[in-house]
Amino acid sequence: QASQEELKAAYRRLCMLYHPDKHRDPELKTQAERLFNLVHQAYEVLSDPQTRAIYDIYGRRGLEMEGWEVVERKRTPAEIREEFERLQREREERRLQQRTNPKGTISVGIDATDLFDRYDEEYEDVPGSSFPQIEINKMHISQSIEAPLTATDTAILSGNLSTQNGNGGGSINFAVRRVTSAKGWGELEFGAGDLQGPLFGLKIFRNLTPRCFITTNCALQFSSRGVRPGLTTVLARNLDKNTMGYLQWRWGIQSAMNTSIVRDTKTSHFTVALQLGIPHSFMMVSYQHKFQDEDQTRVKGSLKAGFFGTIVEYGAERKISRHSILGATVSVGVPQGVSLKIKLNRASQTYFFPVHLTDQLLPSAVFYATVGPLVIYFAMHRLIIKPYLRAQKERELEKQRESTASDVLQKKQEAEAAVRLMQESVRRIIEAEEARMGLIVVNAWYGKFVNDNSRKNEKVKVIDVTVPLQCLVKDSKLILTEASKAGLPGFYDPCVGEEKSLKVLYQFRGVLHQVMSADNEALRIPKQSHRIDADG
Repeated sequence: QASQEELKAAYRRLCMLYHPDKHRDPELKTQAERLFNLVHQAYEVLSDPQTRAIYDIYGRRGLEMEGWEVVERKRTPAEIREEFERLQREREERRLQQRTNPKGTISVGIDATDLFDRYDEEYEDVPGSSFPQIEINKMHISQSIEAPLTATDTAILSGNLSTQNGNGGGSINFAVRRVTSAKGWGELEFGAGDLQGPLFGLKIFRNLTPRCFITTNCALQFSSRGVRPGLTTVLARNLDKNTMGYLQWRWGIQSAMNTSIVRDTKTSHFTVALQLGIPHSFMMVSYQHKFQDEDQTRVKGSLKAGFFGTIVEYGAERKISRHSILGATVSVGVPQGVSLKIKLNRASQTYFFPVHLTDQLLPSAVFYATVGPLVIYFAMHRLIIKPYLRAQKERELEKQRESTASDVLQKKQEAEAAVRLMQESVRRIIEAEEARMGLIVVNAWYGKFVNDNSRKNEKVKVIDVTVPLQCLVKDSKLILTEASKAGLPGFYDPCVGEEKSLKVLYQFRGVLHQVMSADNEALRIPKQSHRIDADG
């Protein structure tokens, strides 16, 4: 975003710094020639609006293109950007053609009621009766894939298998979705299964206004008992920036009317719902709090009451790796009893394990369902997950360091050469600043600092950037923009792929100041807030 005047000022300053005629030493003269040529090449590109637009979009590769792409250089910056967006859309379409977007769910129901509801007397002599019997009583597997046919048409193939207490079945569905406009889409669905007959469905989505949309799903289910029609309509509206209101009407085998309000913010998720229907009518309130930590921890609770009874649920979920989220929920209800539900989301796959503990409201079951998962999680996190993630991060960093080793070495050599060339200019800047009691950089370091006791085993990786930072001082001011400081003259990246900071100890008006700035954070000194208290 630099203006032409800012580019010219920076170009003149760097030319004065790196001009070969200003250095008599043969080695310094050679280094100055190389850096001077790099500065000149950069200015040639950035001072021309057309080549600057190409560089902004394509990078260095765009400046080296040959063939038809060279013609594009004669276009205006706006035309070049438009062309680039068109090429991006084409690449996106080709990428969509190759993507199947698989999604799946595996649910395994576990009956562990024998842990708490045991027959103590009648079956004492039965072999094996001394051990609680834990068994899998139901299982469900579903999978779907998407195959983009064109930019507007998508084919979807899905299937599922279910079994419970020795009886089971499955079905397969095929759907074609077409995006008709920016306001809506339609979907045709065909299905068949061994427990139920053929299924024909139609789903339509439409934006009525920028804040309101409607979804309608009608289906015909054929079976030995005849044709069972069904219709579901959902009307939704944005009540404000973070709140949605829904009205749902379902007609068919289980007819119902449902209304709900959902409020989703950066720190919380709140839902209230009311349903009147056959066979179930209920009211439900749920709240979820989102912690703003790197593990994306969430705690939640809900209350659901209706003709079927009352259920209270509470639980938590947390990110355990880059693509995995682990959650656990305790369900306590009348007459449902106590259950523990464990869920693992891994990319687009979901693994769900509902464990039924007891049909009664036993305090011991509630206690173990609450405390047990917490103890197991913290033990696994400390002994398995955390060491694994640390080792994985180290492998990734090592791989990144190896791939960029030659480039980093070149940047280091250029930075060291630039620092040597800056010495005379920095001496004059310091003399001028001392004369006016201005800004003197006493010490400056750039890289990875370790201040947290939990990371005391990590190695500090910093470089001294006192000279190049002093060289950027002008009229007792130092201004750095929002960009990585590794690209500044005399800087290089001492720890590729790791978090970096800039720490500066400087003197202004004869008083010491100190500041630490994140790598991509803008910095402006001097500032009163940086002043070091003499009493401290």
